[in-house]
Formats: sequence, C-alpha cells, structure tokens
Amino acid sequence: MMKAHHLALIPALALAVSACASTSGSGGGGGGGRVNGVFGSVNLQAGFTPDPYRVNVVAGGTYESARELGTQCRGWTTGDGTYVLYYTAGQYPLTISATSDTDTTLIVGLPGGGFLCDDDSGPGLNPQVTINRPGSGGYAIWVATYSSGQMAPATLSISEIGQR
Repeated sequence: MMKAHHLALIPALALAVSACASTSGSGGGGGGGRVNGVFGSVNLQAGFTPDPYRVNVVAGGTYESARELGTQCRGWTTGDGTYVLYYTAGQYPLTISATSDTDTTLIVGLPGGGFLCDDDSGPGLNPQVTINRPGSGGYAIWVATYSSGQMAPATLSISEIGQR
C-alpha cells in the first residue's frame, strides 16, 4: 500500500532535486542546476510521448531506506537515487512504476518535500505510485530491492495513462 511520509530526506538528493527544480524554472530543465540520479534524469512535460517513458535501471544497493523513512518505506537502494524526473505538470495523474523479476520497491521524493513509498501495488511483486494531482518540479526516484544484498535489472516506467 502506498504511504506518504514527511520524514527526514534520504541523503541530500531529494533536497537538491527540489532546490534545482525551483531555481532553474519550469521543471528544472534550465541545465545549470540539474541533478542526476545514478541512471540519469529526464525532463517531461504533460502530454509527453512516448507514454509510458521507460528506462532500464538496476534496483538495489547497500542503503536501507527504512532507517531514514520508517518501515513503510522498505527497500535496499543507493543513497544517491536511481533516476530523477523533472516534470511540468498538466491535468493528468502521474504514475511511476518499476518491473523486475526480483521483488522491488519504490521511493519517490516529491518536489515540495515528502515521500511516497510502495511495495506491491503493481502487478505481482512490482511497485507502483500514482499521484492524482502531481506538481511541477523534480521527483527523485529510488528503485530498491525488498531484500538486502540483491542487485537486479529493472525497468522504470513513467506514465500519465497508467502502468502498461
């Protein structure tokens, strides 16, 4: 089940993403202040194509997110964040999901602060976070593994039409 948290930030990335997005204009696409995740970043505007936008990543790491965010935000990931979405919102809900053959979780740092976390809301053991009224700005995304010691290939999907 998806839980919202306004606890301490996972290292400085979520704060840096939020600050860069607010100082460099619409969605942080101004270039100079962009922060990247381990697997990069993307600037998307409402109505983007292709939808879903997909990127291959590796889930997992040595950082236990529950230490920082509580047990509702389980997972093992990198402290630096997997991917960063700079988003210019419109009228559509925003869905962020991950698929993998391994049990994965998602942690999404919101532009205004706070986090949304999910374990198994997508198909099978895959996580999915849907934000019905997303704000414009930077979203720091961590694709984590449920169990420690695992690194697994995963596909991160970002959609305005839901998971596919």
